[in-house]
Amino acid sequence: MLEQLVGESQALDRAIAGEELSLKDGMELMNFENLHMLGAVADITRKKLVGDAVTFAASYYMNYTNVCAASCQMCAFYRKGHEDDAYTLTPEQIEKRVSMAKEMGATEVHIVGGFHPKLQLDYYEEMMRIIKKNHPHLNIKAFTAAEIFYLSKLTKNSVKEILSRFKEAGLDSMPGGGAELFHPDIRNKIVRGKCTGQEWLDTIEQAHNLGIKTNATMLYGHIEKPEHVIDHLIKIRELQKKTGGFITLIPLKFSLDNTELEQEKQVTHECSSVYDLQVIALSRLMLANVLNNISVYWVAYGKKLAQVALSNGGNDLVGTAFSEEIYRAAGKPTNSSVLDLANMVREVGKKPAQRDTFFNILKTF
Repeated sequence: MLEQLVGESQALDRAIAGEELSLKDGMELMNFENLHMLGAVADITRKKLVGDAVTFAASYYMNYTNVCAASCQMCAFYRKGHEDDAYTLTPEQIEKRVSMAKEMGATEVHIVGGFHPKLQLDYYEEMMRIIKKNHPHLNIKAFTAAEIFYLSKLTKNSVKEILSRFKEAGLDSMPGGGAELFHPDIRNKIVRGKCTGQEWLDTIEQAHNLGIKTNATMLYGHIEKPEHVIDHLIKIRELQKKTGGFITLIPLKFSLDNTELEQEKQVTHECSSVYDLQVIALSRLMLANVLNNISVYWVAYGKKLAQVALSNGGNDLVGTAFSEEIYRAAGKPTNSSVLDLANMVREVGKKPAQRDTFFNILKTF
């Protein structure tokens, strides 16, 4: 296979040789017309790094509030607080839901919410303390870098102070949300009232320095250009080389239903499956030397496309996504069991494995 690929593209040759790819290389691959060949190189790279196991976690998604001071054009989830469906859960309500998730087999709880303008730090600390008290072995993966940065401004505490307090209260790891796309030319058109790309990176760097490992995300498939995707991947790569604190990259496909971008007809349809697979393959190849895991978020792709993505560089299905409300607000079904995901993996000839937050294998099927 490799012999057939050599010479088709200088960037592919560099990828096959294990070299670090440049912005120019990334642009060449985004414009490379042979998707099968691009996916094949990404898949060979994936196999070298992680073998044929495809992982997933038993994860419970908890959105503690949908009230948000930001009004991002790409978001269908936020409310301003006066709407009938605006809500904020109490720490006790949160713990009750987490207890139910734990009984269903969840090993981690993924907690994110809006930028609530009235909640103070003790609300978040109490939330985590009550979860840890009752479920000491459950991984609390909570609060995006964007939320932490917002809380820093709201409460006039440093990012480091907030992260330190939250870690003491029970924070184990952080999700990768809020990254969207870093480049200011595109970020300013898809987010409103959220931290800059550099502020997101700086916040994550401080988390990594405190020993808090995190995911990273990349929102694509809206109004971006290829160079914005590549710029994002390079910035993730450079921070990973510096801190080693990222666990996985999750490319997030934009879902347009009920968003401002759809209402203003800036985006009229979701991006093609071909583009999805290009992004997965490119992510694998751009990050190959620094990050082993590229996660395929089946909630956004649908199960069939997610299965194809597992042969284009992806090695992880993220998780069960019980009660995932953000994508549901944009019209996506979100629930699936561990056995459902294991069957998805088996159907494409790979080896399903349940993992914990940090990609330690808990169970094979």
